[in-house]
Amino acid sequence: MSQTREALKFAYWVPNVSGGLVISNIEQRTSWTIDYNRKLAQIAEASGFDYALTQIRFTAGYGAEFQHESVAFSHSLLEATTNLKVIAALLPGPWNPTLAAKQIATINHLTNGRIAVNIVSGWFKGEFQAIGEHWLDHDERYRRSEEFIRALRGIWTEESFTFRGDFYRFNQYSLKPKPIDPQPEIFQGGSSRAARDMASRVSDWYFTNGNTPEEIAKQVEDLKSQARANGHAVRIGVNGFAIVRETEEEAKAVLAEIIEKANPEAVKAFGHEVKNAGKASPEGEGNWAKSTFEDLVQYNDGFRSNLIGTPRQVAERVLALKRAGADLILLGFLHFQEEVEYFGKHVLPIIRELEASEDARAIAAE
Repeated sequence: MSQTREALKFAYWVPNVSGGLVISNIEQRTSWTIDYNRKLAQIAEASGFDYALTQIRFTAGYGAEFQHESVAFSHSLLEATTNLKVIAALLPGPWNPTLAAKQIATINHLTNGRIAVNIVSGWFKGEFQAIGEHWLDHDERYRRSEEFIRALRGIWTEESFTFRGDFYRFNQYSLKPKPIDPQPEIFQGGSSRAARDMASRVSDWYFTNGNTPEEIAKQVEDLKSQARANGHAVRIGVNGFAIVRETEEEAKAVLAEIIEKANPEAVKAFGHEVKNAGKASPEGEGNWAKSTFEDLVQYNDGFRSNLIGTPRQVAERVLALKRAGADLILLGFLHFQEEVEYFGKHVLPIIRELEASEDARAIAAE
């Protein structure tokens, strides 16, 4: 039986909030505006990226003064492209599954099925308080998110949907038109036990923060064994921040400058908030439990994936993440438009060559 795997998929973080993807005062030729982002989506599509992930923020902080709403912004990017899939972030609490299901189903029809969703359970208590939303305990937030996903799926697939949960209730609700098949993909993130258990039951995709291949492999094995026990299948996306230059020295110099020019107050405030959120989990550990100050300058631990170097070095490190179990690499960049294009031109071809070589060796070994 063939041991080859599907080709890695690639996504990029949409900079629909100001400040870019690092909490640093370094120059970033990146903009949160719609014109910049429409052009970026077109560049990413032409460069071989499969997905774009929009962010959800309601309040300023940690270098992000301005924020565009995720679903509306996602629709605009879809209108500017023809093949790229866009993942819109939804936050249970502000969103009700009824509104979300109808909103996404409509965009699904308008864009020939290219909309997906990322269910964000929430880590920022201050943001919930600012907008008047009730703040739940850590595991309660994931229980609500699981009900939210079950409700979305039920509304999208059942002719008459009835559901009795602790957070949502439906009585013979029928949504028409339903999304066209295949159904919108459902992503989620998190590294806590509750997050992984939820993914192992209901999500199509699980995003994890950046890490070494060895640590990613541990998470993948834990998650996939749980999913198998539940009769479920889930794919893995790994966060990374790519700094690709002609020489390793140039790439490392950019990383050093990003960290040197970090905004220490904002980084520390972000670290305090997210680590408190993780400590609230029963096991006392979340996505950022082992993150250093330097890690937190890229707020999803993207530096820890070590995609920093020459095109070949970065391609080889991407393949190491694939061997560890990654199905998708989610990338941030310093200067998005030019660096997404550079990645597509100089890194992706090497990755595809390496994948083909590994597949050939796997077939020959059978």
